[in-house]
Amino acid sequence: MCDEFTGLQQPQQAMADREEQIYPGLSEGMVEVITADGTCEAFFVHPGEGKHPGVIFWPDAIGLRPAKQAMARRLASSGYAVLVVNQYYRNASLPLAIGFDTFRDAEARAKIMPLIAALTPDALARDAKAYAAFLDAQASVDTARGLGTQGYCMGGGQAFRTAAAVPERVRAVASFHGGGLVTEAPDSPHRIMAQTQAAFLILPGRDDDAGQPEAKDVLREAAAAAGRPAEIEVYAADHGWCVPDAPAYDEAEADRAWDRLLALYAEL
Repeated sequence: MCDEFTGLQQPQQAMADREEQIYPGLSEGMVEVITADGTCEAFFVHPGEGKHPGVIFWPDAIGLRPAKQAMARRLASSGYAVLVVNQYYRNASLPLAIGFDTFRDAEARAKIMPLIAALTPDALARDAKAYAAFLDAQASVDTARGLGTQGYCMGGGQAFRTAAAVPERVRAVASFHGGGLVTEAPDSPHRIMAQTQAAFLILPGRDDDAGQPEAKDVLREAAAAAGRPAEIEVYAADHGWCVPDAPAYDEAEADRAWDRLLALYAEL
């Protein structure tokens, strides 16, 4: 394991505690998911009774932390069984000593980039299959309904890859201020939409769009060519606006995006 990333960082703990009070009746805990490459720590939360559609939740680059657990509880309260993964499990255990300031500090950034580099398309596909299998083995998951997957920042592309890796199960993909969705690579996320059987919700921020204005049109064309339903809208907020502990968090726009997520998952 990378010792640099085993220190404690739990921003917004008070927010997470409040979420536990706001959403009673949930069952939750840390779990271990066996993958082809090791054991992934993850947070699993679902309603205390009944069976519900499963959701694979990919965090942003800051990783699994209280803010993401709080978001998962909110989703679970609407009737979903949510698995939030530690995408860095190959090289870093929880809790992660990563913050938004990490990306403004060259030395700290140099430590996290190898963690990100380990998330190759093949590795992500193996992980996605393991996460889907884990959910389908849970008594709280309704396997008669499809799975959803959502991702934030780099997690957006990971959600695309999840749908391509498990096309027979994943029926909905949501990307919020997703990064790297349109690249020159042969296996760019936009190029694998045809390998999925999912509907897509793709919501870049205004600064994401300013940096790559052509991406939204490329994604629309790719979805149409693949025959996949896709809602794509540039939001009037900056990268990270959906995440409560992010500097760019915008509550009004985040709530609007959340409503669209629930509408997407209603079709699972």
